[in-house]
Amino acid sequence: MRKPIRPERLYLDFDGFFASCEQFRHPHLRGKPVGVIPMKTGSSCVIACSREAKAMGVKNVMPINEVYKKCPDIVLWPQDPDLYRRAHNEMISEINMVVPVDAVKSIDEMTCRLDPSQQFNPLAVGKEIKRRLYKVVGPWIECSIGYGANRLLAKMACKDSKPTGNLVWAPEDTFNILINKRLDDVPGIAAGIKKRLFAARIWDMEALMNLTPNQLRGIWGGVSGIRMWHALHGYDIQAEPTKRGMYGHSRILPPSHRTLEQARPISRMLLIKAIRRMRRDNWRANRLTLGMYCISSYGDCGWSKSINMAGYADYVGILERVEDLWRVARQEVDPRLSVFRVDVNLSELKPIDVRQLDMIEDDDAKRRELEGLSDALDHLTRKYGATVVTPGLWVPPPGDHAGAKISYTRIPRREDFN
Repeated sequence: MRKPIRPERLYLDFDGFFASCEQFRHPHLRGKPVGVIPMKTGSSCVIACSREAKAMGVKNVMPINEVYKKCPDIVLWPQDPDLYRRAHNEMISEINMVVPVDAVKSIDEMTCRLDPSQQFNPLAVGKEIKRRLYKVVGPWIECSIGYGANRLLAKMACKDSKPTGNLVWAPEDTFNILINKRLDDVPGIAAGIKKRLFAARIWDMEALMNLTPNQLRGIWGGVSGIRMWHALHGYDIQAEPTKRGMYGHSRILPPSHRTLEQARPISRMLLIKAIRRMRRDNWRANRLTLGMYCISSYGDCGWSKSINMAGYADYVGILERVEDLWRVARQEVDPRLSVFRVDVNLSELKPIDVRQLDMIEDDDAKRRELEGLSDALDHLTRKYGATVVTPGLWVPPPGDHAGAKISYTRIPRREDFN
């Protein structure tokens, strides 16, 4: 495995991206502590905050009552996911003019591979990126940039350079930098791995760096431990390709829509969005899950149930299955509970051209017919908009953004907002 002698990777992280987008869009918010909330009314937490709010101790996903204690003057502003999508695409375009974006890790994080000429002066690359971004959005949407021999080290350098720095971890300096870090500063060392390290009497980064690849394999319980060893020691380790595991949506319900019967049509809307995305990417699902998080004066609780499907990829069949789950929910969930959030997930995916027949139901002809109908629906929605024809009533709840909510890991597409 190759060990670079110069920084080859750039990692970029936008600071307070969602709140910064709002400050760029709305001049009266600039310079003020801003907290982005899911909806205008009934929101229980701040899901993103500006640098001014962070300076007062406010954090992402902090309950609003705690937010006001930290920052009484904070401005709570409802999310605008389409704004964040468009800003993300604009930022990507500007970065690509300097160095090609190699991978988008989330809506506000991305990584690039420096070409050989850029590796001799990586800081100049970051300065040019920042110059181009400043020209487009001024000082309102800023980023931190880190460079390292591989993606993991570049990400750690980026974290060190927050909120707006431009920092190089030279390969020859990396070992001495790492041994002064904490174990949980390393992406990939979460609570479970940290517990295993402690059980192996590994208390700090210096002890971790002095282990062998096979010792890390034993602690991690597989080849990912060897990959971590090579990444920490500056090798050109490539990220493993990821496989699509599921399509899902969740929605915090407005206070006026927190009964079982009001949650049901919202879950159907979310499921239609998920089916549309799944079909667009040419998958079919073998499992459907419906979940709810409920609150009451005597305690909170979660409920979820799954149902098997024989490779469904049509709207009618999947929506029939979710109705089966709702019949179970009515029997098992106390109707006096307030449904705070509803979730739907399509999982156990197979390529759409791989058909799995149900030998008991013998419904292949019906499935083909319904998939043909679904193809026609998709054609109409692409041509005329996503609500020109829908499989069932389509009445968005207050707050809208059904299926196109704020997201750190998924970049919504334009058609998700139709």
